Amino acid sequence: MINEIVAFIEAVEKHNREPLNRFSDLSALDAVDLNFDFVFHVALGRRLSAAPMSVVKSAFYVTTPASTHYVKLHAMLTDYSPLHVALFTDRAAAAKWLGIPIEALSE
Repeated sequence: MINEIVAFIEAVEKHNREPLNRFSDLSALDAVDLNFDFVFHVALGRRLSAAPMSVVKSAFYVTTPASTHYVKLHAMLTDYSPLHVALFTDRAAAAKWLGIPIEALSE
């Protein structure tokens, strides 16, 4: 599923001239079955595809230790790239960081 989401994001980025910030709500996940190698592969691919872009903010709303762990890993692996990844446990803080109204992040 993550590969499909990444392919969708990359297709959208390819067709838009302006950078698109994003919000990923991981609160509905009831299990996370990932490993370091997979997260590393995804983060490296995202770094390479984002290299020619302007800064893009990617906010992740996390509610479990497992999702927090993997988002922190992704953030670390994409650090010093155009992808500015941050994790949030509060939707209002994520909306503020993205510069959008909280209503845009409806549940």
